Amino acid sequence: MLNNYDKIASHYDTLSRLVFFKSQVNAQINQLPYIQEGNTILIVGGGTGWILEELAKIYSGGLKIVYVEISAKMIALSQKRNYKSNHVEFVNIGIEDFKTDVVFDVILTPFLFDNFEEQRAVKVFDQLNAYLKKDGLWFLVDFSLNKINGNWWKWLLLRLMYGFFKLLGIVEANQLIDMNPYFFKANYLIVEERLYYGSFIKATIFRKIK
Repeated sequence: MLNNYDKIASHYDTLSRLVFFKSQVNAQINQLPYIQEGNTILIVGGGTGWILEELAKIYSGGLKIVYVEISAKMIALSQKRNYKSNHVEFVNIGIEDFKTDVVFDVILTPFLFDNFEEQRAVKVFDQLNAYLKKDGLWFLVDFSLNKINGNWWKWLLLRLMYGFFKLLGIVEANQLIDMNPYFFKANYLIVEERLYYGSFIKATIFRKIK
């Protein structure tokens, strides 16, 4: 099954920190202060669920979280997390097949779009856009390459990463997609943008203005 990390679920965090140290973690943690008490939150592709414990450090209760993850093993690990009194609904399904009538205050997509070919990425973006309320926030964290920060080692590391995941039959993508044009076309504004790991990781907070 494409974009499913079952094969490396138990080792994913260790592998991530071995290569990127805490850059992937910090890129996500630093966005969390924008979340407000009582928010309804959609997390897509949250992996092993450590983000739930970080949210619980800010609000020990009152958050309503829908946690969508295609990997059953990642879901199992996430359910063991201490998310205190926050309400978490775990949904073990690919995001393309997820349907809801809920309109969310905040959407988190950590390292989601770098798994997809562009056609699927656009479909998922349109789907999630419909689930975010006006003035809602979208926390986007992904790898980033461009003419400014596309140093040779980043290109090499990206090739190695995609090659590794392709070997395991995990991801469908072969290259990164710049999602910014889709956000701007859908009337989002950038609230904050931070770069990590030599600008290879980009964390952007978008606000939906229409």
